[in-house]
Amino acid sequence: QVQLVESGGGLVQPGGSLRLSCAASGSMFRFYNMGWYRQAPGKQRGLVAVISTGGRTNIAESVKGRFTISRDNAKNTVYLQMNSLKPEDTAVYYCNADNGGLNWGQGTQVTVSS
Repeated sequence: QVQLVESGGGLVQPGGSLRLSCAASGSMFRFYNMGWYRQAPGKQRGLVAVISTGGRTNIAESVKGRFTISRDNAKNTVYLQMNSLKPEDTAVYYCNADNGGLNWGQGTQVTVSS
């Protein structure tokens, strides 16, 4: 069905920025509300941002004002712009439909550290 590949993670200092990308295969991408999830060691995976098929967004309170989600349906891609990064943002970041119903990709590691 839909294959998801995340990229753009890395090591960044507190206060820095990263832009994550999620590339999706298949022709059904435009029919899904899409979200970015993250999972830190010892914690469960949770949603941090969602964008609907029409472009409406919802952002978790913990990252509101710092993270922005966007999508380009022509490119089958979802983005997460992360600014003012904090050590507590350290996690593996995944994309998926907002109900988690697609096959999970490998994720991309984000490490915020001095």
